[in-house]
Amino acid sequence: MYKICLVEDEKNLNDLIKSYLKREKYEVTSYYNGKDALNHTKDNFDLWILDIMLTDDVSGYDIIKKIKKESDVPVIFTSARDQDLDKIIGLELGSDDYLTKPYSPKELVLRVNNIIKRTYLKSQKIIYEKYKIDLDKRLVEENSKEIPLTTLEFDLLILLIQNKNKSFSREDILEKVWGSDYFGTDRAVDDLVRRLRKKMPKLRLKTVYGFGYKLS
Repeated sequence: MYKICLVEDEKNLNDLIKSYLKREKYEVTSYYNGKDALNHTKDNFDLWILDIMLTDDVSGYDIIKKIKKESDVPVIFTSARDQDLDKIIGLELGSDDYLTKPYSPKELVLRVNNIIKRTYLKSQKIIYEKYKIDLDKRLVEENSKEIPLTTLEFDLLILLIQNKNKSFSREDILEKVWGSDYFGTDRAVDDLVRRLRKKMPKLRLKTVYGFGYKLS
């Protein structure tokens, strides 16, 4: 289920849009002012709907600037002002669409559907043995059942599966998975491999003795 954040200070309109989106099976979190929304820009939303002109001191422009510093999640702007300048500024700040009030809730839902399809439903998937790996959603499934992986476990899996038959030293894995600023020991690599093997026993994850690991 895709998660949408709706920021609209007109309560009746907010509640109406929320009901339409829920009818389309979206999970909706709504805020009635910019200050509350600004505290949640790091939350795991798949799309934002932002009213530009809010009643408090925080505008939709302030919110999208913070969002785009942290992710590439799509944004739809709405505004009571039908001005080309608003649209241009919105596009420059990274918005994906713009709706002028008053608008039809059905039209907004259609635009939401189109952006979700364009952004997420063309995600790259890899099939390995009986595992289905969705790179964009960072999900792994076996027989339609999700295998919960931590961030590091998934990053290691993707590194290996995109470089099949290539041997990686423990130092290589530390740098690519943990990052160059990690100062722990390479025992962390062995522990991560052990956990990944336990969760995904069908992986042909081989130990290259005295060196590191590779996936065949």
